[in-house]
Amino acid sequence: MGSFSPFSKEELIPQTEMLEIKKKKGELFIGLPKETYLGEKRVCLTPDAVSALCNHGHRIVVETGAGDNANFSDNEYSEAGAKISYNIEEAFKCNIVLKVAPPTEKEIEYINPQTVLISSLQLKTQEKRYFELLAKKRITAVAFDYIRDGDNTYPIVKSLSEIAGISSVLIAAELMSGSNKGNGLLLGNIGGVPPSSVVIFGAGTVGEFAARTALGLGARVKVFDNSITKLRKLQHSLPSPIYTSTVQPKSVAKALMRSDVAIGAIRGKNRSPIIATETIIEQMKEGAIIVDVSIDRGGCFETSKVTSHDKPTFVKHGVIHYCVPNIPARYSRTASLSISNIFTPYLLNIAEEGGFENAVRYDKSLRNGMYFYHGILTNKTVADWFDLPYRDINLLIL
Repeated sequence: MGSFSPFSKEELIPQTEMLEIKKKKGELFIGLPKETYLGEKRVCLTPDAVSALCNHGHRIVVETGAGDNANFSDNEYSEAGAKISYNIEEAFKCNIVLKVAPPTEKEIEYINPQTVLISSLQLKTQEKRYFELLAKKRITAVAFDYIRDGDNTYPIVKSLSEIAGISSVLIAAELMSGSNKGNGLLLGNIGGVPPSSVVIFGAGTVGEFAARTALGLGARVKVFDNSITKLRKLQHSLPSPIYTSTVQPKSVAKALMRSDVAIGAIRGKNRSPIIATETIIEQMKEGAIIVDVSIDRGGCFETSKVTSHDKPTFVKHGVIHYCVPNIPARYSRTASLSISNIFTPYLLNIAEEGGFENAVRYDKSLRNGMYFYHGILTNKTVADWFDLPYRDINLLIL
């Protein structure tokens, strides 16, 4: 009898070893156009960020003057490895276009079909035609103000809210000085002099950083919000105890009558609720300051109306109102650094995953921010707002 072998002849033949194929890194071609929206001074990438991306083999086209308003020169971008373009259209012809403000209709014309656009969405300022033009060009669009990370936070919105909160107190301190037609008070605490009183509506990120800054200057701070959870969280996060309360008309009226500064930072679902009526504002101190950070949602003071960075204030009932939307643009360099620090890791990760298509399959935060995928609308909020057809992004990306 022949000996029995448990192996077949095929199994005894040397086999090809199966190795895991590493994903091929993608080369990114990024355009950084100059912002044209009125009052927008920020830029998405700093020269340091451009240098980091170029060192990883990516190509970047920067329109001349794109960083001027944030005090980043063409020379700095050029030395970082970017190509400086004197042609308005060239930066829009890249595979990925980075902007702070959403592109205008004219700028959408410059963009090539199938381009990836990353910018803010600013839904309240948009019209239906904007989305129809993006669909026509089959553009994939990501709204950075909709990007939500694994911790369920909106990193760029949170960062800009921190800037807005700090800014609101610094702006109020400027306006209080006699040289700015204020009442000549110092927003701080000097020995033997009663401290200034600051009232803040809203206990979110803007409210927290406004309160933190006002406390740091020595002011007496009161915060109103209808969320007990937010008020409790705020109490724990600040270095010293402060007065907190739910929004009650009598308490609000009493606090505003005694306040030197009032800051509005409450955001409603569609419109900010009116917390302070005109009757209450009439009773405020002569020369008191209102900084309405929530003006982009209609404002939470009844007397608020939109102002600009060029003409930021108006006086009503003896109260100085500052109602400029997009406060972070006032501190354009800091805001640009903040945005750039968040954008850069995302872009490097997109390249690491082999391009945008692969990255979006694995990065849920990018999918959260996406509102167009190859010309198909994927954001339900936008679809409902403008009565447009919508598809779930998770069904489109396999």
